[in-house]
Amino acid sequence: MATRKQYSEEFKRDAIRLQETSGKSVGAIEQELGLSHNLLRQWKQRYQVNAVTDALERSEVEQLKAELRQAKRELEITRQERDILKKTVHIFSKELHQ
Repeated sequence: MATRKQYSEEFKRDAIRLQETSGKSVGAIEQELGLSHNLLRQWKQRYQVNAVTDALERSEVEQLKAELRQAKRELEITRQERDILKKTVHIFSKELHQ
């Protein structure tokens, strides 16, 4: 089984910048850099290069996806807490009416 190659943030940033400034197609740059098919496209969807700090950051879409995952987790916890409280109230109301 082949191991996945790890690329540094600097390499990803430089590859994205190269594609944006060179005028070459994504496929051509992937081939030149020895990247697998669509890898640079995936990086471009996931990341953006901050023009001020020159750092690689998650794209807005990826940030929104992370926020959505967090909100779903919090909602599930809240639902579980609500269900526990409902059961507790039901149990205590039975005891009071007996």
